[in-house]
Amino acid sequence: MDMTMESCRNFVQVLASDAPAPGGGGAAALVGAIGIALGNMVGSLTVGKKKYADVQEEILALKAKCDDLQKRLLDQVEADEVNFLPLAKAYGIPKDDPNRDAVMEEATLVACSTPMTIMELCCEAMETVAVFAAKGSRLAVSDAGCAAVCCKAALQAASLNVFINTKSLKNREKAQELNDRANAMLDKYCAMADEIFNTVKAGFGQ
Repeated sequence: MDMTMESCRNFVQVLASDAPAPGGGGAAALVGAIGIALGNMVGSLTVGKKKYADVQEEILALKAKCDDLQKRLLDQVEADEVNFLPLAKAYGIPKDDPNRDAVMEEATLVACSTPMTIMELCCEAMETVAVFAAKGSRLAVSDAGCAAVCCKAALQAASLNVFINTKSLKNREKAQELNDRANAMLDKYCAMADEIFNTVKAGFGQ
């Protein structure tokens, strides 16, 4: 079931239940979509204003990118469920089954794929948020700061869904490759989010 078609209240109720999905990955995707939508809102409040005419074309292009990022992040809510369920089922395979390890390994790699995609999308989102924070309407700059915070939270949350799976991979070379990719994104984009937040906060004299 595509949980993004449910009400916010229903989504939260299912998230709080013992259902295997949505979980951390789906929640991260939703928070990321909310973050980029906040950035997109700053863009919407910027276009058409004479004061920002010199950046209008750039903002319009970024808004189009945000529309795509919002959709792709929301798509990851269902994708995370689809890609996690095989792993959930694999845990039920008897431990004396000779195929168990191979099935578990493949299912674990599949389970890693969606949170890794969420991380990549959050990084793209952060790049656009940085521009909105720097060039968008000053009346909505707090929303750009909120967007950065949400995208950072989604990025970090998704990373934990990568790391919990890479820990159990038998192929340690592949696990290290995925860990390195995830950590590189965390290092660069958490710092970017913090810079945006601190710059916005400083603008309020705080």
